[in-house]
Amino acid sequence: MSGTPHRYALVGTGSRATMYVDAVVERSDKARLVALADTNPHRLGVHLAAVEEAGAPAPAAYDAADFERLLDETRPDTVIVTCVDAYHHEYILAALARDLDVICEKPLTTTAEHAAEILAAEERSAGKVTVTFNYRYNPLHEKVAELLREGSIGEIVSVGFDWLLDTRHGADYFRRWHRLAERSGGLLVHKSGHHFDLVNWWLDAAPIQAFAKGKLAFYGENGKRTGHDRGYARAAGSPSAADDPFALHMAESETLKKLYLDAEAEDGYIRDQNVFAPGTTIYDDMMALVDYDSGVTLSYRLTAYSPWEGYRVHFNGTQGRLELLVVENDHVNPALKGPNGASIHGTHAAPEEGWYELTLHPFWTKPTKIDVGEYQRKGHGGGDQRMLGVLFDGATDPHDRSATARDGVNALAAGLASNESIASRQAVAVADLFKR
Repeated sequence: MSGTPHRYALVGTGSRATMYVDAVVERSDKARLVALADTNPHRLGVHLAAVEEAGAPAPAAYDAADFERLLDETRPDTVIVTCVDAYHHEYILAALARDLDVICEKPLTTTAEHAAEILAAEERSAGKVTVTFNYRYNPLHEKVAELLREGSIGEIVSVGFDWLLDTRHGADYFRRWHRLAERSGGLLVHKSGHHFDLVNWWLDAAPIQAFAKGKLAFYGENGKRTGHDRGYARAAGSPSAADDPFALHMAESETLKKLYLDAEAEDGYIRDQNVFAPGTTIYDDMMALVDYDSGVTLSYRLTAYSPWEGYRVHFNGTQGRLELLVVENDHVNPALKGPNGASIHGTHAAPEEGWYELTLHPFWTKPTKIDVGEYQRKGHGGGDQRMLGVLFDGATDPHDRSATARDGVNALAAGLASNESIASRQAVAVADLFKR
C-alpha cells in the first residue's frame, strides 16, 4: 500500500485485539486505525491509551451498538472483527453491505445459518472476508503441506489428529465466556476450527459428514467428584483460590487487570471464574470421525485437561506415512502467580521444552527426519507474524495460506456437524446442516 493510508476499524477490544491494533499502529506509514468499538467503554479506553502511547493518531471510539454509525462516520476500508464469536456475523454482514473488506478472527461464526448468510452477502458485495487461521502460517505446517502436495506419501488415504490442551491453557476456556456454547459454539467450533482448517488446507478438500462423541468429563461440576474444586465462584478476593493451580490471578497481570478486572464495573463480565463452577455448557473431551469429499477420512480427538500441551498428526498414504509430533507450551502465562509473587503449581512454565519431530516413512526405506529450522514456540509457532505480513504488508503467500470465507465455513462445518452428531448420536451430513 502506498499514498493514502489504508483505513481500519476494529470491533471487539479484548486481549486478542491487541495483536491487530499493534500491527496497524506499527505500520503508520501505510495504515491507520480510524475506529474502535466495544460494548465495554473501559476496555475501549485501554486500547485508546495504547494507541496514544505509541504516538499514532487517536481512533474514534464507539459503542458496538453504534457500529453502523461508525462505518458511516469513519469510512474504513477494512473492518477487523475480534469480538465474541457468536456476534461475528453481525459486523461482517454490516461491513459487506457497504462493500468493505473484513478480517475476521476464527471461527467465522458459530451457526450454519449465519455462515450461509455471510457467504450470500459476500457474493453480493465488492468486499471480501479473510479468516485469520494463523496455524496455516506455522513453518512446520507449511512443510507438511509441501510434502503432501509433492506426493511424498502418494495418495492420501486417512489422517489421524490428536490435540492436547494442558491444564493451564485448556482450563482457560472454562473460566471465561467460551464456557457457554451459545457464545463460542464449544471447543469443536472455537478451538478445533483451527485443526479442521489445517486438515482441509493440507488435503485441499472439504468435510461432508461427521460422527462424534463428546462430554464434559473434567471441568464444570466434575471438580466435586475429582476433588479439584475449591468451592469458590471466582479467584479474585477468594482465599481458597490463593494456591489453586486452576485459578487465574488477574491482579498479578497488568494486561489482564486493565482489560478485565478493572473493566468489570461496566458490564459485570467475570474473566476469572472457577473452572469447576456450575453452568458450563461445552465439552472438554471430544472425538470425531470426519469424511471428506476427496474420499479421505479423519480421526480427530481434542482433550482439554492434559498434563502436557501439543499434538500428533499422521497421514497414511499409498507410498508411506508422514508423522508430526509437537510439544508446545507457548500458551503458558508467566504472569500467573500466587499472592506472594511466586509461580504457583500448575501455572509456571512446564519442565519440557517446546520441540517437534517431523518424520517421513516411505515404504521399504529408512524413515527420514525433516528439519524445518529452529522451532519457534511463541506466536503460534511464528505463524502470527507471518500472517500479519500477508494481511498488512502484502507479503508473498507461496503456500496459499490466506483463508477465505468459504474456508471459514468448511472449518466451521466439521465442528457444527460434530456437535450435532454428539447430540443426535447419529452421523450428520454437512449438506443437511445448510439445507436448514
